[in-house]
Amino acid sequence: MSNVEQIYKNVLKYIVPTINEISTINHVVDKLKILLKKRAQEQGIRYTTMEPQGSTGIKQTQLRNDFDIDFFIGLNFNEFKPKYEGLSKNKRKKESKKDFLFLCNEWIIKALSTEEFKNPGLLYAEHPYVKVDYKSEKIDLKIDIVLYFDLTLEYIKKYGPVTAVDRSPWHGRFVRDNLTDTQKNDVRLLKQFFKACHCYGDKSAVGKAGFIGYSAELLIYHYENLENLFNNFKNLLRNPLDYYSRTIKEIRKKPHMCDDALIIIDPIDQNRNVASAISERSYRYCNNQIQEFLKNPKEDFFKIGIIPEYIESKNGDKLRNNFFIIELKNLNQEIHYTINRDKLYSLGDSIKSNGENEPSHARKFEKIEFELYFEDNIEEYNLAIYCSNPKISKSYLRKGPPIKEKSHMDKFIRKNPNYIEKKGYLWIETEREFTEFIDFLKNFTILKLPDNFEVRNISKSVNATTISGKKAIYVLRNMVLPFYYERARFSHESQN
Repeated sequence: MSNVEQIYKNVLKYIVPTINEISTINHVVDKLKILLKKRAQEQGIRYTTMEPQGSTGIKQTQLRNDFDIDFFIGLNFNEFKPKYEGLSKNKRKKESKKDFLFLCNEWIIKALSTEEFKNPGLLYAEHPYVKVDYKSEKIDLKIDIVLYFDLTLEYIKKYGPVTAVDRSPWHGRFVRDNLTDTQKNDVRLLKQFFKACHCYGDKSAVGKAGFIGYSAELLIYHYENLENLFNNFKNLLRNPLDYYSRTIKEIRKKPHMCDDALIIIDPIDQNRNVASAISERSYRYCNNQIQEFLKNPKEDFFKIGIIPEYIESKNGDKLRNNFFIIELKNLNQEIHYTINRDKLYSLGDSIKSNGENEPSHARKFEKIEFELYFEDNIEEYNLAIYCSNPKISKSYLRKGPPIKEKSHMDKFIRKNPNYIEKKGYLWIETEREFTEFIDFLKNFTILKLPDNFEVRNISKSVNATTISGKKAIYVLRNMVLPFYYERARFSHESQN
């Protein structure tokens, strides 16, 4: 047995779910089915199937201590189709939302009136679904109960899904039917590796979103095993994984895929890129870690540790004046963390676009990069920011029209009598509102910050006040910038 194989074997010992965990989930699922079937019979509600989906369901690719259940209930679309006939896509979505809401309230929630199933309530994605806790002396787990239209695979491939979750049961069947038990363990190893990189799911520390379970399953499906995947991971940006064997040129012609960093086409729907939300930053950091593992295999690469706080080197840091931090507190716990995440990424994008250049496209604070790190359990959100030129001149030359365009030139001269001529254009020296990036950052953040956030601190990164803020700086400096730019002048060992 090779060193790498021994590492995989050791890691699997603590990430494969126990027999007791699997039987516990099956026990809860059986109880859930009994209650839902009973209420359906009493109310004359028809459904096609009900079963657990996702990693703890028919896929069986979950990690140990993953007890959450995604329970799906199929509805016959033909029974609803007549009332949706002739409706636009948006109106059909509204009507189906009403139908799902009725079934959630009158069937699912009312079926869960037992002592063990606690706090059933509505949540909303594209359509309403029910979230409920299951609590007993031995177990405490969360269950999402999701309604979907039980469509044939042929229908989905020809017309697409009616709701976003209609594909999910077919994803489960694909994984169940196409991955061996050995490959499912490779999926577990891959998930564990991504989690150890802090690049997994919608709480990814690196990039807006990391890898997801279905993407990990498809990566193993395409490359057959973890060894092949790791050896080819560095080529993923150039090599799309397409179940339908199209070239990258053909895929890039599709407007909704032309800018996606990674391409992993859904075998269930050729028009869907499973990797569309995966951040290129997450990929680049994971790729770095995989290359390091291949050079020097260690079990530590699979251990999920806490992100360290950034600590400035005792010898000083030449770039200390280039890093800044915005530390925020979310005041509205009703707002889901993904909504807060998206709002703050939008704020970061605005800081970047407004800070790098003047409205005239003249250079301003030049290169700006940021990363968001949040800990939603304590409602702390942080934007760590790098600015290449944090102190700039009080004025700049704003470019006007070309001299040969007389009408535009005359108009410009009337407005700007102190103009100068240069390289065939008119120019005017223009006063800047801000010469220090920190002043711009404070002003812009206060103007644009969503109402549910309270500013705790906006400062240079050396003056960060929270542990989570210092972690945000670490992520940007050590996990983003060194790998996002191939010729970046940063070192991920700069603080050592």
